[in-house]
Amino acid sequence: MITIGLTGSIGMGKSTTATMFAEEGAPVYDADAEVRRLQAPGGAAVGPIEAAFPGVVKDGVIDRTALGARVFGHPEELKRLNAIIYPMLGAGRAAFFERAERDGVDAVVLDIPMLFETGGEGRMDVVVVVTAPEPVQRERVLARPGYDAARLDAILARQMPDAEKRARAHFVIDTGQGLEHAREQVHAVMAKLRSGDWRKPESPA
Repeated sequence: MITIGLTGSIGMGKSTTATMFAEEGAPVYDADAEVRRLQAPGGAAVGPIEAAFPGVVKDGVIDRTALGARVFGHPEELKRLNAIIYPMLGAGRAAFFERAERDGVDAVVLDIPMLFETGGEGRMDVVVVVTAPEPVQRERVLARPGYDAARLDAILARQMPDAEKRARAHFVIDTGQGLEHAREQVHAVMAKLRSGDWRKPESPA
């Protein structure tokens, strides 16, 4: 079973691309969705987060704005939050792989926004980076509720530059030319992987 690490900076179209991989028959583990589940009412992370950041849980629900204010721009606080979340994510990934093995699929996708930033690429057979031209990226993000240029720039400052991600990828999916073009690229990647006409290099080229 081939493990595909899917990553890309904010606004590049990664979630849409992940759906395309799923349509190609590769189950997707969505790290962001798992974090939301862990932080939802009754989620396993709610209690530990309240203990570490008193006051961010109100009526059993994490106030994401309050939590963001506590960790945004504070690397040590963010590190403390990640120390709570990351071990729980590991358990979710293990269960995902067990299901995939049981179902006999030939490839799985791990959708991990901070794959390179957390050193996770070494655990992947293949790394796919989703990209788009910078003006397209900014237009997409700034159209989202609650985002402005300052917030976008702060997020990008914490992420590896897109050019470096592309340089380290095995495959690059450009979403800047529309959905069908992106879908064709995803199909080509899956066909290449399934053909066996590929090998894992010592490091992404």
